[in-house]
Amino acid sequence: MASERKFVTENIRRVLLKEYLMSRVGRAGFGGLDVQRTPMGTRVTLITERPGLVIGRRGEAIKSLTQAIEHDFNFNNPQIEVQEVENANLNAQIMAEKLANALERGWHFRRAGHSTVRRIMDNGARGCQVIISGKLTGQRHRTEKFKEGHIKYCGQAKLNFMHQGFAAAKLKPGIIGVTVQIMDRDAKLPDEISIIPPPAVETPVAAPEMAAAAAKAEEKKAEEAVAELKKTVEGESPAKVKRVRKKKDGEPLAPGPAGPGEEEKKAVRKPRKKKEVAPPAEGTAIVAVEPPAQAMVVKEQPAPLVVTPEKKEDKKPEPADEKKEEAQ
Repeated sequence: MASERKFVTENIRRVLLKEYLMSRVGRAGFGGLDVQRTPMGTRVTLITERPGLVIGRRGEAIKSLTQAIEHDFNFNNPQIEVQEVENANLNAQIMAEKLANALERGWHFRRAGHSTVRRIMDNGARGCQVIISGKLTGQRHRTEKFKEGHIKYCGQAKLNFMHQGFAAAKLKPGIIGVTVQIMDRDAKLPDEISIIPPPAVETPVAAPEMAAAAAKAEEKKAEEAVAELKKTVEGESPAKVKRVRKKKDGEPLAPGPAGPGEEEKKAVRKPRKKKEVAPPAEGTAIVAVEPPAQAMVVKEQPAPLVVTPEKKEDKKPEPADEKKEEAQ
């Protein structure tokens, strides 16, 4: 637990140092603080909008700050380094303090919020969000948000690319908190992919002799193609004769080039013989079926045969016997 308490006390001391410097260097535009421990002592980097006010005449202001940090916050051999902000409109802490000062001067919160967002986005930020909370229009506390562009709310992208600043405006109804979040204009998000085009391959330049040979070969091909076209047009090339299959008697001939004697063969054709249909036998009935069914011939079944006794026919007398009777 001793090591954990050590980390907690160290962070509390750094937060108190930041608040003290914000109050002391408010006119110069406090933009941030960085504290690093080195073997030679503690290096404190102070980022401001106007570093001349922090240093003071002949360095008197910075000397007093160094003594206060050493005695009041127990930092070992502090060394203060002042840096100027590259673009104050992209620094979240400076913009938060400016917005709070505008509210204290009597600006309406909507006008101040929209103007701050527009000013930040015009300087090239990828995204911006301004949060104003407190007694804005009455006795009831409420929160208003003004945002534009791309904003990250969580994850490693927020920790790396989102810069946050906070300031407080003291008004008659109460204190109004101002939070400004700005996304860095050089931020490269994980979902942004840049496709690199493949390198251009340089084609080798052909020698003049090779180029001349290729040109001659193309000319020869063109001449051969022209000669073939002329032959086909003039009919010099033998035409391919298609073989005609022999047809049976009565079968139509296939279309093709008519040779000598073909017309006579076509003219003399044997007429087709009509097939004679035998009449139906007696005792048969023809049943007609509607198309598309074919006609069917149904034969009546013959009646069963009945065996009858044969009648004895009287034998006619022979002519010889008749003559004998006449003689008697």
